[in-house]
Formats: sequence, structure tokens, C-alpha cells
Amino acid sequence: MITGKYPSLRLRRSRKNDWSRRLVEENNLTPNDFILPIFLIDGNNKKQSIKSMPDVFRYSLDKISFVIDKAIKNKLPMVALFPHTEKKKKNLLGTEALNENNLVCKAIQIIKKRFKNEIGIMCDVALDPYTSHGHDGLIKSNYVLNDETIKVLIDQSLLQAQMGCDVLAPSDMMDGRIGEIRKNLDSNGYNMTQILSYAVKYASNFYGPFRDAVGSKKLLKGDKKNYQMDFRNNDEALREVTLDIKEGADMVMVKPGLPYLDIIKSVKENFKIPVIAYQVSGEYSLLSNGINKGLVNKDVILENLISFKRAGANAIITYYADRINNIIS
Repeated sequence: MITGKYPSLRLRRSRKNDWSRRLVEENNLTPNDFILPIFLIDGNNKKQSIKSMPDVFRYSLDKISFVIDKAIKNKLPMVALFPHTEKKKKNLLGTEALNENNLVCKAIQIIKKRFKNEIGIMCDVALDPYTSHGHDGLIKSNYVLNDETIKVLIDQSLLQAQMGCDVLAPSDMMDGRIGEIRKNLDSNGYNMTQILSYAVKYASNFYGPFRDAVGSKKLLKGDKKNYQMDFRNNDEALREVTLDIKEGADMVMVKPGLPYLDIIKSVKENFKIPVIAYQVSGEYSLLSNGINKGLVNKDVILENLISFKRAGANAIITYYADRINNIIS
């Protein structure tokens, strides 16, 4: 017989039954919490697998309507477009980014023509899918130039807005680019186009599969540490967010996601701004490969995604978004 005093409050009482656990749960997920990344490729009738990312594909433009239709049926609020640019179209200056007939521009027009505003479109603002050196900006003496790059990003942003992009997402990490992009959008009549700033983007080791997906991995010269953040730093993240909010960012992103839950929480608590977490390609591939090899079960996906919400993320960019109803059900 157990003797001695026990607390009158037993927290396990609320955990005893399923209905009770559901009644008091603090965080949950719905399709509204997810953004689906879509990789685009030239050609026709293509659904091309990506070796480093199980169950993720590159789609030719004639396949886009099928992907968007499925996303809408799954009640996703937004998709994010990323191009796999042919090598012959890449150069040192990334001029394909300013081609109104590039993959992203064509995809925006296709989606808007058929689906109007049934779903939001987010577009990456950076040069790495278009440069022959794989960097996010213009290079001189192995250093990515800040102000010169911003001039190109402004033109890229205006072009994407003109095509119908709803949310511009500068991922380049150049100083001051949010303010310059916002100013130029407003002066050209795109004052309602939103900016989701990659305010906190670390020079992470988790980006490899994504670079493979957009075709920049083998082209990348050196690393991106002179413009992306040092993963040893957290105060610097708050300084970056402070600047981008002052410059006009509507939302901010923390990338990668899981290794930086502390940063997500800190940004949310300090600024009360919408925070988007990116469960990046390396995180996705580690989970998916583990599941495919039987090392873990699919419940680890839900556990990972809930951790972003618990930390304070308003939404999550994840390659699982097209299967999210099976994960959260």
C-alpha cells in the first residue's frame, strides 16, 4: 500500500483519456498552417523525381494546374515557386531572373489565369537559381556585392509583382533590400503586394537537397557565409528582424526550422509579427529517409511540425504540405 502525502493536483488526470487530452491541448495544426513549395522545370508533361528528396518532384508548366488544384482541395493557403533553370540560361549576372518568360513568371500567369485568388503565390527573390556560380547575388573577387545586387533584386521583385505574385520573399540576405524593394513596389503601384522577408536565414548545412532540386548545388563556388547568418548567433537574428520590420516587411521567416526553434520563439515573443518557419530540404530528407528505412514512423513528422507551432510559428513551409491531411488527421 502506498503511503505518504501526494499533491491534490495530479496533471495526469487530464492525460488519462483521449477526449480529455484533446480538450486541453495547447497547439494544433490545420491546413491553414502550411505552404507548399513547388519546383518548376522546362519541358512538357514532366514530373521529375529528385533523388535527394523522396516523394518530391519537379513539374513542367503544363502540370502546374494539377498541383495547384490538389493544393486548393487540401485547403492550403499558399504555394511557393522555385525554378530549376537550365544551365545554358545561367550566367554570372543571373539575367534570366529578369526574363518575363522565365519559369516563375509563366507559372504565376498560369495559376492566376485559372485560379484567380483561390490560393496565394509566393515567389523567391534571389539570384541563386539563375547564376552560373550558385550565389544569391553579383560577385566580385569572390565576395557577393550588396548594393549592386539589390538593384537587380528590385527589378526581379517588380517583374514578379507585375506578373501577379502575391507575396515576394527576398531570400538573399543583402542588407537594406527590404526597404528598397518596398519603396519601389509602392512607387510603381504595387503597395498591396506583401513582403515575406527571409530575415533570419542561417548559413546552414541543411540546404543541400534544395540546391540539388534547383540545380545550383554543383555550381556553387565556395560557401555563403559572407551574407547568410552564422548559426552560432542568436542576438544577431533579432537585429536582422528589427531592421526588416522597420524597412516594411509584412512577415518574417526563420530558416532552417527545427535547429532554430529558439530563434522562432524569440522572434515571436519580441516582435509579435507573423513568423514563418521553413522545414528545409535537409530536415525533410532526414525524416523521409528515416521513415523509408523503417528507422522511425511517420508520427515523427507530426511531432516535428507541432514543434514549430509550439515555438510560435504562424505557418510552416514544408515539402509535406501536399500530404498534410494524412499527417494531421
